[in-house]
Amino acid sequence: MKGQTYFIIGVIAAILIAVFSVLNVESVPVNLLFVQTDWPLILIILFSVLLGAIVAFALSGLKLHQQKLEIKRLKEQTTAPLENESTETKSRLRKEKDHTKD
Repeated sequence: MKGQTYFIIGVIAAILIAVFSVLNVESVPVNLLFVQTDWPLILIILFSVLLGAIVAFALSGLKLHQQKLEIKRLKEQTTAPLENESTETKSRLRKEKDHTKD
């Protein structure tokens, strides 16, 4: 069901982009430092959206990486005392077992 929803949203987005592209085909002047060229407005808009998406994706990936590191640190912080307690308990049980054998 989730896949169908994403597919429908994708189709709607593609239709909107196609309509938007047809409406924005006129050329506009673009100044690139010392050079001026004419580009279709839709290319400028799509390039800007693509660049924004890349930046957003990179920043979200960085945030995800930081969260994974934090989760790993918290797991280690939580399990370390339990592992120490487990080791101490096993050691104590071995001593008691050895003591009862004698």
